[in-house]
Amino acid sequence: MKYIRSTGSGLMHLLRSILAFVIVYLLCAFWLPYCKVNSDVRTPADGVVIYIESNGVHTDFLLPARTKQMNWFTQFPCSDFQEVDTTYQYVSTGWGDRGFYLYTPTWADLTASTFCKAAFALDSAAMHITWHAHAPVMDEWVHKLVISPAQYEKLITYILQSFKKRNGRFCHIEGHTYGRQDTFYEAKGNYSLFKTCNVWTGEGLKVMGYKIGVWTPFEDGIRKQL
Repeated sequence: MKYIRSTGSGLMHLLRSILAFVIVYLLCAFWLPYCKVNSDVRTPADGVVIYIESNGVHTDFLLPARTKQMNWFTQFPCSDFQEVDTTYQYVSTGWGDRGFYLYTPTWADLTASTFCKAAFALDSAAMHITWHAHAPVMDEWVHKLVISPAQYEKLITYILQSFKKRNGRFCHIEGHTYGRQDTFYEAKGNYSLFKTCNVWTGEGLKVMGYKIGVWTPFEDGIRKQL
């Protein structure tokens, strides 16, 4: 009987600890996006136009294919994609959990194993790259930013440093794609509850000096705070 009472007490303590963690996590996730860094930075009247795209859960940087600062075709060659040519005008870049990216094309494909590995940093990360023939159609899920060339150079460096390299080249993950214009590459780091795909986007905005929240684990911490 003492063993049963002890087990029950331990289980209740564990459940209370989990509930407390969830409450603290959610409070921080919803409050910290409002605590801005780089609040004194001004948007230039003229500069490089980029976009932040969201699908309601995940955010990407959408960048011009060619500028004075970068020709992205030199980093993501057409040969890595099924149907891309050098007339494409924009490329989107996003960081995320490798298992989610490669094996969960829809929420119906999500497994408990994939979720747990992502939540607790038990899997590696990947970069998802998609070429676009035209600029995006503006709606509530697309946010346009005008940044200076110097800011864009900082963002470029941040993105490039997110990739793993082998023999001086990005590590292409072959055989996995959502369509004919996208592909995946190996990335540095591990996805977790604390470093999500949206945290990666937020860190990129911070690096280039853009006003954004201290911590942005959810997509609305990016989309609604820009």
